[in-house]
Amino acid sequence: MKTPKNIEKYQEHYSEKSFGKKLPKVARKAGSKLVYCALLLYYVLRSPAVSRADKGKIYGALGYFILPFDILPDFIPIAGFTDDLSAVIWAVHVVWKNITPEIKALAAARTREIFGDFNESEVDEQIAR
Repeated sequence: MKTPKNIEKYQEHYSEKSFGKKLPKVARKAGSKLVYCALLLYYVLRSPAVSRADKGKIYGALGYFILPFDILPDFIPIAGFTDDLSAVIWAVHVVWKNITPEIKALAAARTREIFGDFNESEVDEQIAR
């Protein structure tokens, strides 16, 4: 997976409050895959076992997701969240070793609350490759 350029520079745009506001507001447009991956990153941040370097990548990816005007602005129909998805999936792939079954369960449960039916195993298989 191609590393987004300078993803860490977006760290300053991440805050738990901003993430909490943005996620429900854009969930339907962004799609279940992006929401699930963003939630995986969110829950990984809470783990004390995660290195500072990995946390920096997560903050950057989630900051990029929160920022409304990035390479492809979020308001562009269909394409608006593809760059966000790329950044978030890249970060999930990088920190995959830190994603425990408990973290997956939390992210999947929250994604199901938002979307109803959701099968996280399909997404997990794609990312773990």
